[in-house]
Amino acid sequence: MLFRLSQIGCIEDLTSDIRWTPIEFELRVRERAAVLISKGIKPRSIVAIAEPASASFFADLFAVWTLGCAAACIDPSLTSSEIENVIDFVRPSAIVVGSTPLRAAVKAPALQLDGKNFVEPFPSAPLCEANAPALILFTSGTTGDPKGVVLSFEALLKRITLNSQAIGDACRRRTLVTLPTSFGHGLIGNALTPLLSGGDIVLHQPGLTLAQNLGKIIDQHRIGFLSSVPAFWQLVLKFSDAPKRKSLSRIHVGSAPLSARLWHEIVAWSGAEVVNCYGMTELANWVAGACSEQDGISDGLVGRPWGGQAAIKDGTGMMRAAGEGELLVRSPSVMSGYLNRPDLTASVVIDGWFHTGDTARIDHSGTITLTGRIKDEINRAGFKVQPAEIESLLHTHPSVLEACVLDMPDLASGEVVAAAVCPRPGQIIVPEDLQRWCAVKIRREAVPERWLVVDTMPRNRRGKIDRDTLRMIMAGDRQ
Repeated sequence: MLFRLSQIGCIEDLTSDIRWTPIEFELRVRERAAVLISKGIKPRSIVAIAEPASASFFADLFAVWTLGCAAACIDPSLTSSEIENVIDFVRPSAIVVGSTPLRAAVKAPALQLDGKNFVEPFPSAPLCEANAPALILFTSGTTGDPKGVVLSFEALLKRITLNSQAIGDACRRRTLVTLPTSFGHGLIGNALTPLLSGGDIVLHQPGLTLAQNLGKIIDQHRIGFLSSVPAFWQLVLKFSDAPKRKSLSRIHVGSAPLSARLWHEIVAWSGAEVVNCYGMTELANWVAGACSEQDGISDGLVGRPWGGQAAIKDGTGMMRAAGEGELLVRSPSVMSGYLNRPDLTASVVIDGWFHTGDTARIDHSGTITLTGRIKDEINRAGFKVQPAEIESLLHTHPSVLEACVLDMPDLASGEVVAAAVCPRPGQIIVPEDLQRWCAVKIRREAVPERWLVVDTMPRNRRGKIDRDTLRMIMAGDRQ
């Protein structure tokens, strides 16, 4: 048996006004597992779950796992065509939905596993096997070829164990879930890590209302831990008063670059230890983190690995324990592979090392500092520019709240450096002034030539800046 339902924490769903103790939760799971059996679902089947973060979502997820099946978590806010595309690729035995009907025409049966379908509860212990697929999470391809990351039960539970050791017991007793559960950060890091370690999770609908009232929610529900993305904290710092009751002891921030300035501001607002985390869905969420109190604060700093090893592949293709180049990770929580894509799997998992596609620097103590992403590198007439380097600089300007640096096509240079910037409240940004400011601080080839000032940055569902949308806007401005 890989997990015991009676040993997890409580689930509180503020939207539905539900609070399930471990005993109550176990009964709900067994009831729903029985419904799945009655519908012909067999062990090692794939069952899609298209629900928002809720108590019902977790009951359905554990029901799927109790039968030894894999759960393909699908963002219910996708368009109907995106959902249809993913479902056609996965070919699940069934699709579990919540109270809102599925907005898509799909071939698999759509099921609601609540009390309306009650049958005698499934009595047995979980059937899941260590090396069997547990989760399928999608990182891209909802409109093209889906890219589904398959994580085994063993990989998932090893990552949760390592996460729990890094976080500690005290702050995990009460966790606020701030993110969607269709992605690895929200599901594995923010929710399953505390829940399967015996802690309580408190579910609140993600979005602006949560950000506006975060301080009050932390105080009211005695929250000790939460994890979110930098964009969420931009909203919190703008709208929410800080908590007053000192229950919050640890915050994780990840899924997108965290500037040193924003990192400092979160520490000041919360009074908590703030950890800049590094992870990928292919590694089952976090694999490293830098703590503000122990490691200090600096751009790109993500600390030492939480289990496993990290190495660098340098410019000659050699793998080294220290140096600068592409970051490689060997982890007990590495994915089994990309669903139905052995070609993609073989291109990133080589001799047991996962090739992240991120560039980093590892010092002789094993501390990792991220420096950019290979696919984002700008080639300006032969000069290589990492957007992360320029973004870090722009974030130090007193008028800049947020910046995104990207490539734009150019007939003469092939690519030029472009920057989109969002001003701080009450500030006005004049691109020519910002360009002159950059020119005295960085080499000429790295100074952005094209600028876009925006009120807010466009983002994808994971909270990351949508670079493609910015390129389209900037291209339109030049026509």
